[in-house]
Amino acid sequence: MLGFFTHKPSHPLTDPREAKRVLAEIAGRDPQGAIEEAIGWIESVGADDSLKPAQRLDLLLKLDEATVSQIRRLARDYPARSAAGRAQEVKFWELGHGYCGALVAAYLVCLRGYQSGEKDADAIKPQLQLLYGRLGGVMGANLKWDQFRYGPIDLDFWATLGGIYLAAVEARLAQKPLLPYPNQPETTIEAEYIKTLVFQASSMDKLTPLQIELGEHLIAYFLPFFALVREVRPENVYWVDAAKPLPPTRLAKVPEITPTLRFFGCTRAVEAVGRTIEQLTKEGRVPPGINLGAQYDVAAVIPVLRHFEMCWAKNPPIRSTARRRVNSELKVVNGLAGIHRHLAGHANGADVIETWLVEDVSLGGMGAQSAVARKDWIRIKALIAVQPQGGDNWLLGVVRRYARKEPTRGSVGIETLSRTPRAVLADSGGILTEALLIDVPEVGEYARMALPPNTVEENVALLFSDDGKNARLHPRETLMSDPDYVIVNFFVQSYS
Repeated sequence: MLGFFTHKPSHPLTDPREAKRVLAEIAGRDPQGAIEEAIGWIESVGADDSLKPAQRLDLLLKLDEATVSQIRRLARDYPARSAAGRAQEVKFWELGHGYCGALVAAYLVCLRGYQSGEKDADAIKPQLQLLYGRLGGVMGANLKWDQFRYGPIDLDFWATLGGIYLAAVEARLAQKPLLPYPNQPETTIEAEYIKTLVFQASSMDKLTPLQIELGEHLIAYFLPFFALVREVRPENVYWVDAAKPLPPTRLAKVPEITPTLRFFGCTRAVEAVGRTIEQLTKEGRVPPGINLGAQYDVAAVIPVLRHFEMCWAKNPPIRSTARRRVNSELKVVNGLAGIHRHLAGHANGADVIETWLVEDVSLGGMGAQSAVARKDWIRIKALIAVQPQGGDNWLLGVVRRYARKEPTRGSVGIETLSRTPRAVLADSGGILTEALLIDVPEVGEYARMALPPNTVEENVALLFSDDGKNARLHPRETLMSDPDYVIVNFFVQSYS
């Protein structure tokens, strides 16, 4: 009878032996299996009302610690999966995003229980700093997974993250040194907050998933050069109001002054980035002090650093050409093979033509609104052909910016590569290859072509017929590469 009146947790992880077994199993499994299992346990711990607040938090902290290496490995491997195919990309993304979302939700149950004065919640006070630090860090990781697929980012994210930071400030814990995980560098709650703000301010909608992964590590490396301040200073570049559902915003004018308003400048960080680029260029390698989670070529790292130089500069880059507002439809075809068939007049029923809405145009490109299809193929560097409303010619372009504004709507920035692309069948050492001629060939000059990967051989001329003329071109340098195509600069030996 006494069992009816006692509060005894029923969760299996309250058994120390079972908890030890489960945690060891998660830590020892491959990332996919470990994260799948961890999500189930985290959701069950967060939802189990039989657990006391301190028990719930203790179990979550242990599950988080057992899985932290696995989720980082999954994020490191995601860009390769993204390039390998849509099915693998979706599986990896759902796992990574789902894990971070589940852990954030469970941690918030603990924090809100403490803040609302839940019974026995005072028992988690000794772990409050760790809770703030872990929660802020996992929310930053969740943002990265959102940016891997270019959003959308719920504005409530910023109010929740800012609220965690402000609560830590009120408790005088924000700047107190913290070891978030064993064998990891020391940090602070404020530093984790700044890292997420800088990540968001760094225009991840213009980077590939690999560059986003590298960018997160590089931001962590340059983090000591950033600081949050309350005062308006000349070096300030961005501002954020931690109490409002707003992302960090470039400082065009001073916002409404509130107690929760913060600024951060990037001058010292930009200088450090410049020095790092010089060092990488001179040495031809990434210095051991920069931890990128894996080994990467300098050629992969420097473009990310140059991107940060522009994003963090006091004065943003000025557009080279003016944009004109328009409102018209745009037909879109994606992928080298599909584009080739359309330009050659061989399109078939499997070739899908999408319709986007153009918002602005310039000499160098255009901005458009896209519908996010079930088979969403849009990504940075995707090769596309577009046909403006009322026109009969196709333009060749590449996606340079992409952000999902809503689950079914995206904003796309397109760089125009050619206004007169042509489909040709090229002979490369006896192998016929479908290719796109980007420039009109002129003897003695260079012309760009888009071809499938691994079809261009050094010192092997490319031969093709175009508009009744026979062309002989020699490959010189690869200008752009992607899993779907390469764009190569060719020297035009003959065209007659």
